[in-house]
Amino acid sequence: MNGRPHVTLEDVAGVASVSLATASRVLNGTTNVREDLRERVLSAAADLAYAPNVHAQALAGATRNTVGVICHDVADPAFAAVARGVMRVASDNGLLVMLASTFHDPDKEIAYVSELRAQRASAIVLIGSGFQDRHWEKALSAELDVYRRGGGRVAAVSRHQGVKVDTVQPENRAGAKELAAAMLRLGHRRFAVLAGPRELTTSLDRLTGFREGLAEGGAELTDRDVFAAPFTRDGGYEAASALLSAGHKATCVLAVSDVMAIGALSAFRAAGRSVPADVSLAGFDDISVTRDLNPSLSTVALPLEKLGEQAMELALSGNSGNRAKVRRIAGEVVLRDSTAKPRRRR
Repeated sequence: MNGRPHVTLEDVAGVASVSLATASRVLNGTTNVREDLRERVLSAAADLAYAPNVHAQALAGATRNTVGVICHDVADPAFAAVARGVMRVASDNGLLVMLASTFHDPDKEIAYVSELRAQRASAIVLIGSGFQDRHWEKALSAELDVYRRGGGRVAAVSRHQGVKVDTVQPENRAGAKELAAAMLRLGHRRFAVLAGPRELTTSLDRLTGFREGLAEGGAELTDRDVFAAPFTRDGGYEAASALLSAGHKATCVLAVSDVMAIGALSAFRAAGRSVPADVSLAGFDDISVTRDLNPSLSTVALPLEKLGEQAMELALSGNSGNRAKVRRIAGEVVLRDSTAKPRRRR
């Protein structure tokens, strides 16, 4: 999809000088709106060429349906695996997939939903982490509401707090908790976490679960033990470098994604730190390359393609009830060569 700015419901509300909720009610055909406000919203929508109501008619006469898939970073192997699952189910149902990458920009996610509505996509699947951001929640919810009232169907992978949408949720918190217990059994007592941005629900859930697992085993993880950086390979390198610069004494480090762990592994090598002799390192996701690294990476394995398949199935089934459906997918702790018992120091 192209990178041009796209008109969103929030843009219409701004031009009309009304709330997002009022704009949504007008464009969704709700009657209990003052006539002057209605006229302002409709005028702004016309000026901005925001036309939500063509969607249902387009779907009714469509000969070739399309599905929009919105991810955070198409270069991330975890997203690629989830998208592959979406595409497999879409292909089985004769659907063409359009893929958009937001590069972790929440405003782009909202704009892409609006653009996919305008492109008359029959379904949208969000496969990136949700954001802990009230503004994003309200703006995305309003945009999705217009889209669904026009006949569109939506599902998401991961926890999307405050957004009423069917979701397939990996058990991030439980998986991180189990990983913490496994590291404690190896004998580790000093830990650090290389976390993604705090506003990402995936990063927050994995950090929370790891902290809870350590606490249950009598170990503590403080804010000084958490090093936040972008949810990328370079972010992992940056966070691990910050840990080393701080002189942190962790014998075990969790990176909240495998791609961050790969960057951390490079940072440790550049600093002359051996994994796992000097520090154990674990990731999360189990992307395909983790078993081919040297050392192979311990991780919490998620069935990534299955996440995508089930999200696409949810989107195709639609949501006829008032409550969003949730499917939970468990992860599995896989210990490989990057973790070991801590070496005794004199």
